[in-house]
Amino acid sequence: MKLKSKTESVEIADVQSSPDLRHLPIDKVGIKDIRHPVLVKDRSQGVQHTIASFNMYVELPHNFKGTHMSRFVEILNSHDMEISVESFKDMLAEMSRRLEANTGHIEMSFPYFINKAAPVSGVKSLMDYQVAFVGEIRGGHDVMTIKVVVPVTSLCPCSKEISEYGAHNQRSHVTLTVRTNTFVWIEDLIDLVENQASCQLYGLLKRPDEKYVTEKAYENPKFVEDMVRDVAAKLNADERIDAYVVESENFESIHNHSAYAMIKKDKTRD
Repeated sequence: MKLKSKTESVEIADVQSSPDLRHLPIDKVGIKDIRHPVLVKDRSQGVQHTIASFNMYVELPHNFKGTHMSRFVEILNSHDMEISVESFKDMLAEMSRRLEANTGHIEMSFPYFINKAAPVSGVKSLMDYQVAFVGEIRGGHDVMTIKVVVPVTSLCPCSKEISEYGAHNQRSHVTLTVRTNTFVWIEDLIDLVENQASCQLYGLLKRPDEKYVTEKAYENPKFVEDMVRDVAAKLNADERIDAYVVESENFESIHNHSAYAMIKKDKTRD
């Protein structure tokens, strides 16, 4: 009698594809927080190398026991490292197709660096911003959004008005999530937010720069409400933007809580 070799191929059960009798569909199933090197388009340098964290999900019909988790990793590794909105869409469509899902969802978040010059001395230093590409495909139609968190300075108008000298200020995070109808540089979104703040932030400041940013913030006070309204007004005038959510959180320097405001708008439904 001939014995089977250990290396001889044998049929392996596909447990994930077996039927499930509970008849409960799952909205999202997949992998979270898998890191991968990527190249992102950079307005000044062409491309930028960074490390992204990916969340990748599909829906699972009620009659399947599980999804094929390894395919998510295969899809991620099959794409070249230069990720753009266009290649992101391709990856989203491939994931939906290979996992035989009607809906798919990918989030790619990464630190993005800009080399900024100080306002007076001109000394340069890196500023980092948290950016995310988010894509969802449903019934063959995809929706892509770009999210960027921009740290800025805000100075309280009320404090300035009632104080004999000085005014309290704080570091704020403005979170901008947009859906565009054409290519938009990440830097364009960051610029739009920073130009509406009491003052921008910089990685490195000399004494003349510190004097400048302190006085600029004092002359340009903003409530959290002012911040979201001013950013929203610029987004309303930008024809590249179809929809947006703008949020501002002020990490108060005289309270143990934050101040928050948000405006959202879908310009295609007006």
